[in-house]
Formats: sequence, C-alpha cells, structure tokens
Amino acid sequence: MSSRVQFEAIKELGFAAIGAAYASVGVVTAHEVRIVCITNNTEGDMYFTTDLTKNEMFVGAGSFKLYDLQTNKTPKTDSKYVFAIGTQFSVKQIEAPISGNVYIECIF
Repeated sequence: MSSRVQFEAIKELGFAAIGAAYASVGVVTAHEVRIVCITNNTEGDMYFTTDLTKNEMFVGAGSFKLYDLQTNKTPKTDSKYVFAIGTQFSVKQIEAPISGNVYIECIF
C-alpha cells in the first residue's frame, strides 16, 4: 500500500515585513505536516518559531533547514510525529535584511 505525497501551498514573507518581533509566515498549516523545509533567502540571520514565547530554530542568512519528522519513526510509538493542524510558523530577524524572502514548504 502506498500513500501519495502532497504539499501545502508555500508560505512566504518578504524582508520588509521581518522585524525585531515575530511575524507570521503565511497561514497556519491545514494538515498534519511530516516534512518542513525552512529557507532564509535574505542576507540576515533569522529565528523561527511555532511558539511566540521562545526562539526555536536558527536559520542563517542564505541557508535552509530541513526537518523530516517521519524518517526514523517507529510505527508502534511514533504514528503521529508531525506538526499539528493549525501550526503557525513565525520569523524574526537577528540581523536586519535588506532584500529577499523567507519560505516554508510543508509536506503532508
């Protein structure tokens, strides 16, 4: 039995909207997300989070992070190791960008 991979619509935010306080990147997730790729296509380092009370992920200028939550799952214990429906990704600058965007790609 096989399952079909699907992508949510890409989430993005332009450099001008990224400041010292967290800003939402796109809309909340509509599915249980198994793989997330966060790309920082600006020249400034960024923090990303799903919890506005803390910095959770660092993504350096011009780089990306790929989180494959299902790679090493154990079916008996990790059947739902995913970002939940309704997860909001947010970003804030460490260094102010002057061009570019940040992107979040989600696979469910």
